[in-house]
Amino acid sequence: MTSDLIVFILLALIAVASALGMAFSQNTVYAALYLVLNFIVVAVFYLLLGAPFIAMAQITVYAGAIMVLFVFVIMLLGVQSLPPAKTLPWQKPLAVVLAILLAVESTYLLLSRAPLTQALAAPDASANTTSNLQQMALALFSEYLLPFEITSILLLVAMVGAIVLSKHEKKAGSGNGLG
Repeated sequence: MTSDLIVFILLALIAVASALGMAFSQNTVYAALYLVLNFIVVAVFYLLLGAPFIAMAQITVYAGAIMVLFVFVIMLLGVQSLPPAKTLPWQKPLAVVLAILLAVESTYLLLSRAPLTQALAAPDASANTTSNLQQMALALFSEYLLPFEITSILLLVAMVGAIVLSKHEKKAGSGNGLG
């Protein structure tokens, strides 16, 4: 067993565990944190595949911007904890049957697959990906710096607005007893 396979299996277990944690969490804030962990593990998968730009885009777009949106909605609605769900009587048996079918199919696919005869090809050294990334970074932080900064400020304002809107105002008659 190679070290790459061990790292892959470890990351796969973390990805599955964080996805299950997100799906079964009763607290929406914890579910959002599990989702961030899952996004980070997927970014590490991209790094292992030799795609650093996609990995950073995964972190920036999904773990950054999308999670700010999720936290904004959580704070706006004020539903940090979900009420007990009402399930229909046929939902749990159907879920068990589908889970068993998925496990059987996955086992079949793992056992019946042809052995890997060739590894993934390494990126072409003549492509000079480092200079391409440098050119993209220079363009992003020179020509497109203003839209980049405006987007970050809008996300910050949205988060602060969610916090302000989620605060419950105290009634005039309650509190410290004054007036």
